[in-house]
Amino acid sequence: MSYQLSPALQAAIFQHLAADSELATLLGGAIYDAIPPATPPATYALIGPEEVTDASDTTGHGAEHRLTISVLTNATGFLPAKAIAARIAELLDAPALALSRGRLVALWFDRAEARKIEGDQTRRIDLRFRARVED
Repeated sequence: MSYQLSPALQAAIFQHLAADSELATLLGGAIYDAIPPATPPATYALIGPEEVTDASDTTGHGAEHRLTISVLTNATGFLPAKAIAARIAELLDAPALALSRGRLVALWFDRAEARKIEGDQTRRIDLRFRARVED
């Protein structure tokens, strides 16, 4: 068992981020798991790719998730995106997330990468986290 808890983990992270009033002010509630098909908002967060490896042992089933949350903006400069990314990292620093299935053992910040994309018109910060879950 290595992927069964992925939907529960993503839902818990989304709910935790969406419930924060400071992040809601910064993003206007624009948190997605796919780029909006119409014109996306000027600034939004994207719960994106994930890599999962089995972490089961003799005590039970488990997995390690390496997940990416991206902040994208067409604002000038990186400061607005960095403020949002910092708030996301703060919110996911040892959160008490309740999963609909299984439990979150730990959640760690792994790394971040900030860069310009789309001809230098868009700033993107990819935050990478590691989560350990067990069923």
